[in-house]
Amino acid sequence: MRTSARRFKIALIQMQVGPDPVANLRKACDRLYEAADQGADIACLPELFKTHYFCQVQDPSIFDLAEPLDGPTAQALSEVAKFTKMVVVGSIFERRTAGIYHNTAVVFDGDGTRAGVYRKMHIPDDPLFYEKYYFTPGDLGFQAIPTSKAKIGTLVCWDQWYPEAARMTALQGAEVLFYPTAIGWHPREKAEFGEAQADAWKTMQRAHAIANGLYVAAVNRVGHEGSADAGLEFWGGSFVADPYGRVLAEANHTDETVLIVDCDTALIEETRRNWPFLRDRRIDAYGGLTRRYLDEPLPRA
Repeated sequence: MRTSARRFKIALIQMQVGPDPVANLRKACDRLYEAADQGADIACLPELFKTHYFCQVQDPSIFDLAEPLDGPTAQALSEVAKFTKMVVVGSIFERRTAGIYHNTAVVFDGDGTRAGVYRKMHIPDDPLFYEKYYFTPGDLGFQAIPTSKAKIGTLVCWDQWYPEAARMTALQGAEVLFYPTAIGWHPREKAEFGEAQADAWKTMQRAHAIANGLYVAAVNRVGHEGSADAGLEFWGGSFVADPYGRVLAEANHTDETVLIVDCDTALIEETRRNWPFLRDRRIDAYGGLTRRYLDEPLPRA
């Protein structure tokens, strides 16, 4: 008998980000209140939602945008969480100390207290995604954060391509993996590669839901940022997949959306009984995962 089964609603805030950080924070809070009015228990904002995606360039003055974990963004999200009694997942450009900055997800419980902090572990470095210039890799590890509504994992954007990150978070009891995201097309590549890129992005995360038997929620921004003939076109497409990998709800590629989805932990139990991937893992045989590349044979046990 599944006496511990719980139901809860999650909200993904797909939004367009403008040049004014104060206006962006105000918009984000307004959308969170909308989500609460629609019955959401947990709401998640996109990656670095307070500013344009500044990693398109390398500029030392941009470090001035960073703020501490108790800065104005965190305070505003905490106030929303306390007022609505909703769990809020927000993404912050964290200033830890001079010269150490992180891409950080902060979780506030329904009483406004900080339930957990996750610092992005995988840091990309690609054209228009120069994140290694700004962010120190996370040092808090992968976490499942207990909240009053559910136990949640908060991985961030580039983390979503790594099955190891999803598995490590799931093994700590996460019921939902949230992926605050800022991912988009290079305009000159969109015609040739755009559909395949967006499909790969969604497929990878659906696979995390299936392999780990839990819910996955990815929330992206929309709109074009950067120069008119270059920059990035953020492709939206925010979605929630259930433990079978079925897409329960999905936003389009262009519009701001508050996506509300019902979740039921009974489905996690059901899925894992039928697909016992966690049971059948060969934990004695995966030592090679801690090595960069297996160019030499592993020692025999």
